[in-house]
Amino acid sequence: MSPTTAPVREATPRHYLMCRPTYFDVTYAINPWMDPGKPVDPELAVEQWEQLRRLYLEHGHTVDLIEPVDGLPDMVFAANGATVVDDRVLVARFRHAERAAEAPAYYAWFMLQGYDDVHHAEYVNEAEGDYMVLGDTVLAGTGFRTDPRAHTELEEVLGRRVVTLNLVDPRFYHLDTALAVLSDTEVMYYPGAFSPQSLAALRELYPGAVLVDEADADVFGLNAVSDGLHVFLPDTATGLARTLRERGFEPVGVDLSELLKAGGSVKCCTLEIRHRAEA
Repeated sequence: MSPTTAPVREATPRHYLMCRPTYFDVTYAINPWMDPGKPVDPELAVEQWEQLRRLYLEHGHTVDLIEPVDGLPDMVFAANGATVVDDRVLVARFRHAERAAEAPAYYAWFMLQGYDDVHHAEYVNEAEGDYMVLGDTVLAGTGFRTDPRAHTELEEVLGRRVVTLNLVDPRFYHLDTALAVLSDTEVMYYPGAFSPQSLAALRELYPGAVLVDEADADVFGLNAVSDGLHVFLPDTATGLARTLRERGFEPVGVDLSELLKAGGSVKCCTLEIRHRAEA
């Protein structure tokens, strides 16, 4: 697709929930990116995170904040806290004990905000880490974190069609490291992260998808957030940024290198709250 044939894009205001990395650190290893032996600069992590929050606000999005909890260094990765569709909330159930206490914190936040359809998860699911919502479909990852039985639970609670995708490369342990939603009908993904069956399903569902190479995937280029026009992504994913421009998107580069030390970037920091459409 050339720039002259790229469709006209339009940004849609979004509602995000984020958590300031006040207590961010790498004190344990639950994914291949984490190394407790490498130093972390907490002040730089906050500065980089604040840049992302400012960019969302400057582009017209609403950003709510959940209070960070001392002793939960990964709580900054708000995408893992819950999945919200039509104001219905399915709170995560974390696989690793180190993050388990984040779930009650997110449950309490939604209750305090007045949401009246909030559900505790029965099966392990790491929310938008493994659940990508687009249109009336949820692409649901499994293989490293989320229990495949959780996909049926999500379908029942949130009322959306679920397509299961199996991840096979431990570097891409969550779906949001291997695939990103660009619009209600478009995705981008790294083919090497998926099983042959899941790759075939993606090719059938999204024949025009943006295919991302290993170099851009390896710098977490797919851990991105799109508002339909602007795509917020790591500034090191330069090849992907060029491709997105050719498709009519406007890439917005962000430096979250400190948070990448824990295996997270733009999308990991961003939980989208999808409201019920008014009649």
